[in-house]
Amino acid sequence: MQLSELLKMKELYGFTCEHIAEISGVPLSTVQKFFSGVTKVPRRDTIKALSEAFEKVRAESGRSYYAAIAKPDADRVAESGQAYGRTKGIGALKSEENSGHTLEDYLALPDDVRAELIDGVFYYMSSPTLVHQRIALEIAGTLRNHIKSNNSSCIVFIAPADVQLDCDDKTIVQPDVFVVCDRSKLTKPRIVGAPDYVVEVLSPSNGTRYMVRKLLKYKKAGVREYWIVDPEELCVYVYLFEKTDLPVEYSFNDKIPVGIWDGACVIDFKEIYEQIDFLL
Repeated sequence: MQLSELLKMKELYGFTCEHIAEISGVPLSTVQKFFSGVTKVPRRDTIKALSEAFEKVRAESGRSYYAAIAKPDADRVAESGQAYGRTKGIGALKSEENSGHTLEDYLALPDDVRAELIDGVFYYMSSPTLVHQRIALEIAGTLRNHIKSNNSSCIVFIAPADVQLDCDDKTIVQPDVFVVCDRSKLTKPRIVGAPDYVVEVLSPSNGTRYMVRKLLKYKKAGVREYWIVDPEELCVYVYLFEKTDLPVEYSFNDKIPVGIWDGACVIDFKEIYEQIDFLL
């Protein structure tokens, strides 16, 4: 790879110099000088080692990404913004310089502004794609049918619906699809507390680093089950936090059981794929 390509790869994957040194075996000081431009004429063996490291990451990225971030150091990864695999899309626009926002600021946003508030930071989002919307609706429809046929007290919601996740005034999220079984969490303006089940569908407006942060938030807040649906890779990552921190990976050919109901409800992703195939 040329220097320009390596710079693009570093930006694409969101790697720090420390992580690049770790995966390439190149000394940290050398990596720092290389990417800062201090070293004008890098050694050939340095370029070779960096190129091989990035090629390996590129080959192993994609479906392996969410398994990687579920390792024990996932909290550190999410908080630092590091990523061990591909970075999807541009991500939600983050207003870090204006951190410290509260529910009051969130409620004061204009009606045409779509945003989530996470730990006092606004993340602005664009409208979902048609694929994103269709997947969410199909999942929500299956969940609703199951709830109705079983006379369950659970309720399914789709975005935009506000969830005051930590029961404080620093975090308000809008999951794509979610189920709440404890009706005491429902108030007229919003849900206060963690849903039992959450589905997020990846799209260009919710980049990977952003989704990693939400993964951590959902886990800590007490969400029992969390699905990440990736239409580009045609796969689904299912987290059953009550049992393990590691996800189970499914494809769009699978019928996936909903864990909060012990598999009594199943989402048929082959059927969903047939509904969205012409849009992909």
